[in-house]
Amino acid sequence: MTYSLTPEIASRFASIALGHVRREYPHKLDHVMDGPEDVLGPKALHPIFYGSFDWHSCVHGYWMLLRLRRLFPEIAEAAQIRALADEMLVPYKVAGELAYLDRAYTGGFERPYGWAWLLALHGEAARHADGEWAEALEPLARAFADRFRHFLPRQTYPIRTGTHYSTAFALVLALEWAEAHDAPLAALIRERAQSYYGGDRGCPGWEPGGDEFLSSAMIEALCMKRVLDGAAFAEWFAGFLPGLDEGQPQSLFTPAMVSDRSDGKIAHLDGFNLSRAWCWRAIAADGDPSFAALGERTAEAHLAASLPHVAGDYMGEHWLASFALLALTGHGDGT
Repeated sequence: MTYSLTPEIASRFASIALGHVRREYPHKLDHVMDGPEDVLGPKALHPIFYGSFDWHSCVHGYWMLLRLRRLFPEIAEAAQIRALADEMLVPYKVAGELAYLDRAYTGGFERPYGWAWLLALHGEAARHADGEWAEALEPLARAFADRFRHFLPRQTYPIRTGTHYSTAFALVLALEWAEAHDAPLAALIRERAQSYYGGDRGCPGWEPGGDEFLSSAMIEALCMKRVLDGAAFAEWFAGFLPGLDEGQPQSLFTPAMVSDRSDGKIAHLDGFNLSRAWCWRAIAADGDPSFAALGERTAEAHLAASLPHVAGDYMGEHWLASFALLALTGHGDGT
């Protein structure tokens, strides 16, 4: 079976996100309290991104909604998405989100995962000519771009985990935004990615970890595919994963098993399958036909394992469809 994004799936994903981006509770805050006056609820702290269980999931919930509206303007939910964006993605609410960054102890707020998703949201908003959402979001996007600009030169070592702290995942999303909106940042990302990963060889593929939602190996490979030209990437990739032609490491071809989807951390493994499918498709898309076929087969196996589970329990429902959308649109490159 070949999985692709259809209007029916788009409508389902949109309905899921419309049901949670303004659902305030339950909520997991990334918030440091400097005194009793800082004991506040999500909506008081974040005028826009107070839903979806946590800030970053709410951000990429909005990203997904805007992207679905652009790709499938005919779905029934498109009008609701437009109304939501007109109500929420407005300057005074963005100013409230921006003000949060001026609080004490917010230097590490959502670093780097939320930073990257906010840039992705602004980049998607900029593709909608009939809305003023990108203009409203731009000050917040610039603030997070500045955080990348100041942090990356100080980050001596990449974080290779398959969770929110992944350096490679953040660089993939941030680079896509920067190539369209901030050429100096794009150059910095390319330099840092090659510094972090350019010498990597013989990746053992020891994954997944028990709560990971990214393949540390494949997201690093996708990052390098984004920053190197075709021949340079082919040479790097052959050294990074030299046994792929023999099906090694076997772990990279095997979907994760999810034992308990009501456990928020174990449910991460559905995201692992979806994001690995995205990586396989994106890396194999313009390779030789045999490797492209291998990538597609592997992606399909991972999609089959987790695409049926994007809804059903809120621990996965508040975020998984965004990763399914990355996988189903293949490249995650703004298509």
